[in-house]
Amino acid sequence: MERASFPVSHALLALAAIVVWGSNFVVIRVGLDHVPPLTFAALRFTFALFPAVFFLKRPAVSWRNLALYGLLIGVGQFGLLYIAMNSLISPGLASLVVQMQAFFTVGLAMWLSGERVRPYQIAALAVAGAGLAWLIAHAGAEVRPLGLALVLLAALSWAGGNMAARANGGVNMLAYVVWAAPFSAAPLFGLALALEGWPAVSGAIVHADATVWAAVAWQSVGNTLFGYAVWGWLLARHPAATVSPLSLLAPVIGMGASALVLGEPLPGWKLTAAALVLGGLALNVFWPVVSRRWLPAPAA
Repeated sequence: MERASFPVSHALLALAAIVVWGSNFVVIRVGLDHVPPLTFAALRFTFALFPAVFFLKRPAVSWRNLALYGLLIGVGQFGLLYIAMNSLISPGLASLVVQMQAFFTVGLAMWLSGERVRPYQIAALAVAGAGLAWLIAHAGAEVRPLGLALVLLAALSWAGGNMAARANGGVNMLAYVVWAAPFSAAPLFGLALALEGWPAVSGAIVHADATVWAAVAWQSVGNTLFGYAVWGWLLARHPAATVSPLSLLAPVIGMGASALVLGEPLPGWKLTAAALVLGGLALNVFWPVVSRRWLPAPAA
C-alpha cells in the first residue's frame, strides 16, 4: 500500500528533532565551559540510560552488537567530538564537518557488500572534499588540524555505528540506543578518570549548576531520546528518501545557532566551505532520485 504524503504535522515534528540536533553543538560548547569533555560525554549517556532503561524492553539483538554500537557512538563519535570541541574546532564548523559521516557510511556499506562506487558518489565526495580543503586553507584559529582530524574520526565512528545499527534487524531504535548506552557511559567514565583525573571528574559533578544539568538533559533527553524516537517514528511511516534528506538542515541550524548564541563569525570563506560540503552531501542524497525521475533509462 502506498504511504501517505508527508503531512505538515510530521514535517514540524521532523523540524523539531533537527533543531534539537543542530542546536546541540551550541549546548555542547556551553557545557564544556564547566565540565571536562569525557566527563560531559559520560553524563550524557548515563542519563540516556537512566531511567529510560526501566521502561523499555531490551531489543532482540546480541550484547555484542549493543556493545559495538555503544562504543562507536559513545566513545568514538561523541568522546572524540567533545574533545575536539573543547578547544580545537568551533561549534559551527564541527556541526558541518561531522556530516562527512554520510560518505563514510556509504563507503563502509560498499566495502562490506563489495558494491562498486558510482560516478555520482565520486563527484559528491570530490565536492565535499573541496569544501574541507577550503576550510583548512582559511580557518585559522577556528579549527586546528588536530581538531579537524578528531571530528573526521568522530564521523567515521558514527558511520561504523550506523553499520552496527543496520545489522540489528530493524528493532525499536529508541530501545536500541538506550540499551547500548551502558557501553558508552562506562568506558567514557573510565577514560575520564584515567585522562582527566578523579578531582576533575568529581569536582565537575559536585559543583555542576543548573546550566550544566540543563546541557546534559538537552543532550540525553532531547538529542538522544526525543531525536531518535521522532526519527524512528517518521522512518516507520515514510520512505527514507523523504525523511533522510531533512538531516541536511542540521549543520545549517548548527552554524546559525552558533553565530546567534555564541557570536561565531560567518565570513565568506566559511559559507563557501559550508556550501561545498552541503552541496556534496545533497548530490549524494538526491542524485539517485533525480536520475530515476528525470533522466532516460539506459537502453536494454
